[in-house]
Amino acid sequence: MKKLSLFVMLLMSALFMGCSEQEVYLFSYFKGNGEDGLHLAKSEDGRNWTSLKDDVSFLQPELSRDKLMRDPCIIIGGDGLFHMVWTVSWTENGIGYASSKDLITWSEQKFIPVMAHEEGVRNCWAPEITYDKQSGEYMIYWATTIDGRFAETAEPRESNLSHRMYATTTKDFKTFSPTFLLYDHGFSVIDSTIIPDAGRFVMFLKDETRSPVAQKNIRVAYAERLQGPYTAPSEPITGNYWAEGPTTLREADGSWVVYFDKYSEGKYGAVRSLDLKNWEDISDEISIPKGLRHGTIFKVKKSVVDKIEAL
Repeated sequence: MKKLSLFVMLLMSALFMGCSEQEVYLFSYFKGNGEDGLHLAKSEDGRNWTSLKDDVSFLQPELSRDKLMRDPCIIIGGDGLFHMVWTVSWTENGIGYASSKDLITWSEQKFIPVMAHEEGVRNCWAPEITYDKQSGEYMIYWATTIDGRFAETAEPRESNLSHRMYATTTKDFKTFSPTFLLYDHGFSVIDSTIIPDAGRFVMFLKDETRSPVAQKNIRVAYAERLQGPYTAPSEPITGNYWAEGPTTLREADGSWVVYFDKYSEGKYGAVRSLDLKNWEDISDEISIPKGLRHGTIFKVKKSVVDKIEAL
């Protein structure tokens, strides 16, 4: 009787697992300068990517004078919606936001003036969203240069830009906390992405330092709370080339894979690690659509992709 009960339990477990829907990776990205909007690519193995619907744009940018949609970051929120933020311009004091149930039909595009309270704001670049399940809050964060602020790390060869990471929190994308300084460890920093990981938060960031010794590499920092404080950065996890726009995925064995733009070489790269300390370059194992630029990798149910491809 015990053997029969055990067999029934194993059978039910197998049936349940068989009914769970397969997931695939999606990569949101832009092309060119971001004029034509949102592009999507899919992958089943996290290595080989193909663009959806012949690389059409799924959402045309409408915000700001420049009407750009650069660095699109998409996450699935606690409400089950897809939430997206993006860079609307090279010089605006805010960012773009829209939401969708299916990545096909999108809400009205909304301009969020996250830095309008500051004088001398030069930009708001590469915004991202991270959802904190424990608090039910979303944190939106981005890189900004403010004239005269952090002048000691301003770079004359790059229009005296000196970036730091700033952030705001929200539960509904209607009301937002006051903007706060998220990351400053004495160097210019852009392109942060933050991933929850077993009771902590892992930030991948770009060290934007150009002089006296150029860095332009990807590093890692940690915090116990989403809002920080975050640690000083690790040693670079990328090689002897300029890299930016990190985005990550986790493999079945728990490994971290970090994709990034080797923008000085005009191609993409990737590194892999089990412990976030020892990194292996796997750039020769990846294949991405031509022209793909800075975006975000996230997982969706296969049925979501099937509906898009059936259009």
